[in-house]
Amino acid sequence: MAQLAQINVGRIVAPVDDPRIADFIAQLDEVNRLAERSPGFVWRLQSDSGNATDIVYSEDPFMLVNMSVWKSVDSLKDFTYGLRHMAALRDRAKWFEKMALPHYCLWWVPDGHRPSVTEARERLEHYQKHGATPTSFWFSQCFPAPEFESAAV
Repeated sequence: MAQLAQINVGRIVAPVDDPRIADFIAQLDEVNRLAERSPGFVWRLQSDSGNATDIVYSEDPFMLVNMSVWKSVDSLKDFTYGLRHMAALRDRAKWFEKMALPHYCLWWVPDGHRPSVTEARERLEHYQKHGATPTSFWFSQCFPAPEFESAAV
């Protein structure tokens, strides 16, 4: 079986402890709890802090990463475009710089696989260079889940 992985990144306009992004930081726990309670949620990237703001994505300390795994495209789409999450997305420009390249992508993973930041960065870079392919894509041009070999028990 396959599950859907996602990555989105952003370059914050100030350090995480700066008042300019305090409203963003204040929403993280609530939005993360909402994701975890959403139908189809499987896993999200987090450190001991309970979020991913201190997980290194690149050499740029202002780049933040968010990753998660879901049971289906529809379950992730329902969460992403739900009222609460959309409210946070509408304010993105207050806290994050506008990116020249896509800052998000989706890809299929085997059931139980938890992608690494390196794997996710490679998928995003592929999407930025090649657009939607079976390797990485977006809601607007999804590809069917592949058949993965079952893990030996």
